[in-house]
Amino acid sequence: MCTDEATAKKERKHTKRLRGLKTDKRYLTIIKRLEALSNPEITKGMAWAGIKARKVYGISIPNLRKIAKETGKNHALAQELWASGIHEAQIIACMIDDHKMVTEEQMESWVKDFDSWGLCDGCCGNLFDKTTVAYQKAVEWSSRQEEYVKRAGFVMMATLAVHDKKAKDEEFLKFLPIIKQESTDNRNYVKKAVNWALRQIGKRNTPLNKAAIETAKAIHNIDSKTAKWIALDALKELTSTAVERRLRSRKT
Repeated sequence: MCTDEATAKKERKHTKRLRGLKTDKRYLTIIKRLEALSNPEITKGMAWAGIKARKVYGISIPNLRKIAKETGKNHALAQELWASGIHEAQIIACMIDDHKMVTEEQMESWVKDFDSWGLCDGCCGNLFDKTTVAYQKAVEWSSRQEEYVKRAGFVMMATLAVHDKKAKDEEFLKFLPIIKQESTDNRNYVKKAVNWALRQIGKRNTPLNKAAIETAKAIHNIDSKTAKWIALDALKELTSTAVERRLRSRKT
């Protein structure tokens, strides 16, 4: 399927989904605000950074957070904003959706719509990693072949390591063999997420730091340029004086 046909198909999909929803007046208000804030220069910068979504207005994250904060949590409105297919509207959707109302079906539907690392990371870090099936999806998605879905699996591991303060070390130790297994995937947005997950787990506490360093050393022994890059980059940070000092301070 050529790019134009794929884009047209996605457009029809979003239009059909939006028609099935009862439009909230706030939806139109938000869309108008996004149009007013549109900045072509920011759009160019986003494209340069690899965010080439179907429809992008070019709006800073602080502005999107401001709109989300003023809007408040609203599960139904989040569905409408996501269905719009507009990059910034979808980022806001992830910020205002109620994670307690998010179903596995919704997660599977949305993850298939990821078309940039920005949307993937924003959705996982603002919404998906707070759901009851976050750890399950991290494992499931990490073995999928679609680039952004697979990235989502490792982004979930990274953000859970940062956000879930009450989780036990065992939850993250389960991720390390998966990180090693998938460390040879040379796709840019996958390998960077694998590396990110390894580093964030290793910075959580001293026992996990030691486990992550051992995993990185094992990854470095794999005959793969991608694996060696992931390992060396992770080891550089995980064995640094700054990380060692930070972990030591958490003990006291």
